[in-house]
Amino acid sequence: MRALRTALLYCCLLGLPLLARAAEVGLPAAEAASAATHAEAHASGLPAAAPRIVDLGFFQITNSMMVTWIVAIVLIVFAQVATRNLRAIPEGAQNFWEWVVESLHDFLGGIIGADLVKQTFWFFATLFIFILTSNWFGLIPGVGTIGWGHPDANGALQHITNPLFRGVNADLNMTLAMSMVFFVCWTYWALKSNGIAGFVMHIFGPKGETSGLLKGLMVVVFLLVGVLEVVSILFRPVSLSFRLYGNIFAGENMLETMSALGGASLGWLLPIPFYFMELLVGLVQALVFMLLTAVFTLLICQHDEGHGHSHGDDHGNDHGHGHGHTGANAGAKH
Repeated sequence: MRALRTALLYCCLLGLPLLARAAEVGLPAAEAASAATHAEAHASGLPAAAPRIVDLGFFQITNSMMVTWIVAIVLIVFAQVATRNLRAIPEGAQNFWEWVVESLHDFLGGIIGADLVKQTFWFFATLFIFILTSNWFGLIPGVGTIGWGHPDANGALQHITNPLFRGVNADLNMTLAMSMVFFVCWTYWALKSNGIAGFVMHIFGPKGETSGLLKGLMVVVFLLVGVLEVVSILFRPVSLSFRLYGNIFAGENMLETMSALGGASLGWLLPIPFYFMELLVGLVQALVFMLLTAVFTLLICQHDEGHGHSHGDDHGNDHGHGHGHTGANAGAKH
């Protein structure tokens, strides 16, 4: 089972760019613009749609897809190297990898519980590590600054309009693909935990103990609340994808703007203070995406165990009282 999960995980990491391509939401108007208009639009900042660097007609590869594959391969290779020769006393890459995994496991276990983390840890930990690595990879010098552009009248290239590499999460298609993968996993975990009937009752079922006319009123109220909950559930992939995309896209645009303001002499200096802020933003956004998806899963998979605990306590008390009476009767007989 562990090997199967690992294989599915690697396939998911490498297949995310393909899913992003299938869910592409780029603007067709940008593709139909002329070269001059294209250069003018991109001179003000990062383009909204990721430029295509390979066009095979039936299949296109964008610069963000290239970075996605690079990050996925780096993570897979590092994980394999770190766990190839496991030692009882870890050191080097194994020590670092175990520290990351154990820290995430304890952190998530304290939020969603030990039982749920056993089922879902592989997914949430991968989300966090992949998003964090992708965000920080986009800050490496050369990402967004190596590529092709349109020279000015003097023949000098002042702006890269088609960079070879682009930040993974600065592409809305990528963040939407990750959100849709989570939505599929969330649906599976919800049905596995509740069943179809329990899933429907969890959303539409009335809460609390009521009777008579009030019970009928509460059924109608929670039915309407359930409709709002369904709308909220369907909107979650959109909100998750836009939140991550907006923060990373804005950060990369800010760095590019600072570079343009500095010109040829100070273009390397002005963005440096903002790099430290973007390092923090990359960490926070990876953490927020993981926490939101984990809490969404907890809300649908948790059960009201109050009644069960009460029943168990009553049973234990009755059992204890029974033993007490038995002991008293035995003492009386002696």
